Amino acid sequence: MEDCLRTIFKLAGRKLPVTTSALAEQLRVAPPTVSAMLKRLEAGQLITRSAGHEIRLTEHGERHARGVTRRHRLVETFLVQVLGLSWDEVHEEADVLEHAISERLEDRIDGLLGHPTRDPHGDPIPPRNGRHVESWAAPLGGVPAGSRFRVERVADDDSEALRYLAERGITPGAVLEVMNREPFGGPVWVKVGATRHALAPMLADVVHGEVA
Repeated sequence: MEDCLRTIFKLAGRKLPVTTSALAEQLRVAPPTVSAMLKRLEAGQLITRSAGHEIRLTEHGERHARGVTRRHRLVETFLVQVLGLSWDEVHEEADVLEHAISERLEDRIDGLLGHPTRDPHGDPIPPRNGRHVESWAAPLGGVPAGSRFRVERVADDDSEALRYLAERGITPGAVLEVMNREPFGGPVWVKVGATRHALAPMLADVVHGEVA
């Protein structure tokens, strides 16, 4: 149930449609399982559903989703910075641990890490209290050739994609030169330091940031 809330929060933040099928794909469960969870969330006044079947968090639901997201991203940061796991290994581990830690332990982790504001993928860590905006900058795939692009965050859904990008130095904080884009759905060529890399459209679209 908490995973479902966090996933709704994530999809809404990326301005993607929040539907039963989208949630089933993200959570890797069957649509009927998602439908059953959504009925429980709706009964608990955590979500609403429109006539067009789009799902939205209520204020109560968003507060819960933000809390789960905070724990998830703090745990990911702890696993990388303290236990030395790589950024492609921590998402699934955090999926398990986010449900098991208390507020007291969450606060201890936060303090030990020096109150980080972003996790290893560049995702903002919501504060315990106060305003939080879950917005995404432009994807690399939409940046014109000739631009310099500073990576801000990378979607963490695909471990293999994260490994591939890390091996090429495409991580939050990196500055890339966008060389050119091949036509007809071809790759985007970028330069990291002195090395050129070809990124398939799928990879370019998971890398988000700002023109530097």
